[in-house]
Amino acid sequence: MSLSVKRTLILVFVVIVVVGSVFAWKFHSWSVMGKAMAAQKPPLIAVSTVRASTTTWQRRLHAVGSLAPVQGATLSNELDGTIKQVAFESGAEVKAGDLLVQLDVALEQAQLASAEAASDLARVSLQRAQQLRGDGSNSQADLDAASAQERQTAAEADAIRATIAKKTIRAPFSGRVGIRQVNAGEFVKAGTAIVSLEALDPIYVNFLLPQQDVTDLKVGQAVEVTIDAFPGETFAGRLNAINSEVDGATRNIQVQATLRNPGEKLKPGMFGSVDVLQTHEDTFVTLPETAIVYNPYGDAVYVLGKPTDATGADGLIARQQFVELGETRGDQVAILKGVNPGDEIVTAGQLKLHNGSAVKVNNTVQPASNPAPNLPNT
Repeated sequence: MSLSVKRTLILVFVVIVVVGSVFAWKFHSWSVMGKAMAAQKPPLIAVSTVRASTTTWQRRLHAVGSLAPVQGATLSNELDGTIKQVAFESGAEVKAGDLLVQLDVALEQAQLASAEAASDLARVSLQRAQQLRGDGSNSQADLDAASAQERQTAAEADAIRATIAKKTIRAPFSGRVGIRQVNAGEFVKAGTAIVSLEALDPIYVNFLLPQQDVTDLKVGQAVEVTIDAFPGETFAGRLNAINSEVDGATRNIQVQATLRNPGEKLKPGMFGSVDVLQTHEDTFVTLPETAIVYNPYGDAVYVLGKPTDATGADGLIARQQFVELGETRGDQVAILKGVNPGDEIVTAGQLKLHNGSAVKVNNTVQPASNPAPNLPNT
C-alpha cells in the first residue's frame, strides 16, 4: 500500500473518531436535558378565587320603560291673530291660570264696550217695561220684546268676551313650560304651536310586560327605576295602572307607575330600566360575573380541587365545570346548576387555564361582586 493511501485512511479514521465523539457528546447532553425536563413540573398558574355562597334575591319583573308627564300639553291658539305679548320665559315654572300669550284684542275690546252699553240700555228698558206692565200701561208683547232684547244684548257681550278669552292664552294647569315657538308681533294662524307645558312632579313611567306576568301585577306594587343619565341612583315609585287588555300583536300588557320627581331631574321622553318588586324571594348560588367563561358550546367555571393520581400534580388543580346561568344583578350572576355552596371558584386568570391546570391562589386583588354597584364617580 502506498504512503498516500495510508495517509488518506488515517485522515478518514481521525475524522470519523472526531465526528463520533461530537455526536456522542451531543447525545449525552440531549439525554441529560431530556431527563431534566421530564423531571421538571410545569409552573403554577396564579389565579384569584372565591367561595361559592348562597344569596337571597327578591324576585323582580324587569322591563324598559319610557317617562311621560302626569299632565302635558302643547298649547296653541284657537283664533288667528297678532301676538301682542309673550308673558313667560322659556323653561319657567308657571301656575294654573297664569297669562302666557296675549293676542291683539283691541278691536274686540271696542266691540265689547259697545255691546256692554247696549246691554245696559236693554236692561234699563226691561226694568221700565216691567214697571209699566205692573201699572197696566203697556202690553205683554212690549214686555216680552224688552226681555228678549236684554237677553240678546247680554249674549252679544258674552260672545265678545269669549273671543277675548280665546285670544288670551293661560296655563291650564301648573307645570313647567318648554321653549317658546312664537314672538311678540308675529301673526299666527289658528292651531299654531306656542309652547309645551308639562307637570313633572310626580312623573309617569310606562312599560310593557309579557302576558305571563299579569298574575304577578297589582296596583300599589313598589317599582325601582334606574336611568343611565344618573348612574348609581335609583328612583322609587309604585304601580298606579294596569291596562285592561293585552296587546293582540305582541301579547304584552302596558303598565304605568308613578315616580316622585323632586327637583324635576327626570324628563319626559327619557327611558330607563324598570324593576317591579315582588313579595317572593329566591335563593341562589351566586358568583362574580368575572368567574364565568362564556363559550359557544356552553358556559363554564373553573372549580379548584385536589389532583387525582393520574395528574401527578401537587397542590391544587383547576377543573372545568359547565353551569346553567340565571339572572344577573350588578356584578353577580345566579348559578342554577353546576356549582355547590362552598366550592372554590376561579374568578381571575381563566385565560391561562385548561382542564387539569396546576394553580396557586393569590387573592390579594378580588373582582367586584356587588348586586347593586355604584360607579366610582357617584
